Amino acid sequence: MEKTTSFEFAFNSSSISLFPNFILPEDGDDNIDGKEERTTTIAYARPNLSKVMPLTTIPTIDMSIDHDSLVSVIAKACEDFGFFQIINHGVEPDVYKKMMDVSMAFFRLPCEERGKLYSSNPHEVVRVGSGYVELQNKERVNLWMERLSHLAHPFLKDNAHLLPQNPPEYREIAVEYAKEIADLVDRLWGLLSEGLGVEPNYLRKRFENNVIFHQIVNFYPPCPDPELTLGLPPHTDIGLITVLQQVEGVSGLQIVKDGEWLSVDPLPDALIINLGDQFEVLSNGRFKSQDHRAVNNAKVQRLSIVTHCKPKMDVVIGPIDELAINAEQTPLYRHYPFEEYNTQYYKDFKVVRKVKELFLLNP
Repeated sequence: MEKTTSFEFAFNSSSISLFPNFILPEDGDDNIDGKEERTTTIAYARPNLSKVMPLTTIPTIDMSIDHDSLVSVIAKACEDFGFFQIINHGVEPDVYKKMMDVSMAFFRLPCEERGKLYSSNPHEVVRVGSGYVELQNKERVNLWMERLSHLAHPFLKDNAHLLPQNPPEYREIAVEYAKEIADLVDRLWGLLSEGLGVEPNYLRKRFENNVIFHQIVNFYPPCPDPELTLGLPPHTDIGLITVLQQVEGVSGLQIVKDGEWLSVDPLPDALIINLGDQFEVLSNGRFKSQDHRAVNNAKVQRLSIVTHCKPKMDVVIGPIDELAINAEQTPLYRHYPFEEYNTQYYKDFKVVRKVKELFLLNP
């Protein structure tokens, strides 16, 4: 995407006819069955929002319930959906609210101010940009969104000076928020370990010093015709765990369940947790990394704050050995350094392949 297009775009709800490079092709099937390898035609089809089912059954989990019940309901949600929504999650309410407010304030800044952080290099520590999909004919179609991305905990403790200077409070709040989310993930390690049937500290000991947290603030302006474009294309997350905070009252996240797109509406003060590809491999396929996408809204803007927890590049990923021993299972996946998976993921990203299938022992 050209720089000027990106930064004149935030909060712009002009007719989509003025932006033909945001319009997806008419052909293609909007369904994903979860079995066949996805193609660009399927993944980048226009979203048929009239066929999207409202979802009232995504697990909503109260993190204050008794421990054994909490372990059980989280494990069940990971098996059935790979997604669950949590309340009473322990993230400081004031920090939760301020992070949303200061993020929205960032996208209200003049385009010249946001543009100071523009970069098309995905490896920049802090950057503003957008995204695109590449069709089979090599044509690029821009996504109807803008994003601010940067590393999070623990990197920010000593590097907050790299974050945006405006709004002035962004740096302090982002550091506090990153620590709160890291503490939540630390708690989830124990609950997920027990849900898998391994000792409670297994995942914490394996990953507490071997992960990187990366935060992305996605901003979706109002879109005159949401069925012509996408906010984010269908994908699974590459890492271990994703924590998502959404602006209250505005839906946009959709997940695949039994081959159908389902809408996930945000609850007040809630967070959404979903598992990434590496966790599906660790669990030997028991816990799911599920396809999801973001669609746009015709009348109101939407903002989401996403924190990805990913292994460091040299960390070896594979089915947990104890799972095969305890359940007499045959490992489905081979072991590999995360760097190998990461390279393959971005190599195949333009055709949106289901990358983890390439690491099966018996494809």
